[in-house]
Amino acid sequence: MALTLSKNQSISLEKTAGSGLTAISLGLGWDPVKAGGFFGKLLGSNDEIDLDASCIVLNGDLQPIDLVWFRQLKSRDGSIQHSGDNLTGEGEGDDESIKVDLQRLPSEVKYLVFTVNSFRGQTFDKVENAYCRILKQSNNNELARFNLREKGGHTGVVMACLTRSAGGWEFKAIGQSTNGRTADDLVNLAVQAIRP
Repeated sequence: MALTLSKNQSISLEKTAGSGLTAISLGLGWDPVKAGGFFGKLLGSNDEIDLDASCIVLNGDLQPIDLVWFRQLKSRDGSIQHSGDNLTGEGEGDDESIKVDLQRLPSEVKYLVFTVNSFRGQTFDKVENAYCRILKQSNNNELARFNLREKGGHTGVVMACLTRSAGGWEFKAIGQSTNGRTADDLVNLAVQAIRP
């Protein structure tokens, strides 16, 4: 049974997964807010929400090493792979996912910060049911989930972070609202959000 985390709560992925955690997937999902009321039903809601999941790779000094997003779907070392850009948020399940081969990550990698941003500048007032979840790749078991509840005029969120420690990988739900159209815009904000 997956754990649903609150903002700023963290878990050990090794303890949660049991044994043999070698690769994980981060799934991101969202839905466009449906128009309500008589006029909303009459006119329909054709708004498509283009959110982008990204992974900012940092070393122990919080310096960026790599960036995996819709413009670079694979990390330079090949250990992180993005599923590709979902332009609407329509449909069931994860809209975008990022797979991480934990065994292939270079030893200098200490943090993987997962962000989401609105490329078209649509705010999170127009988004509902946003979540991120971590799955064990070998069996697709969901290990942890973080449901994003904050609405507002922001265009980005630092969702979560994976941190490498002596005891393995720790997953922390962050949920820090930010503004930015691309992952490039969120690098400094991601560093601030995870700084001890």
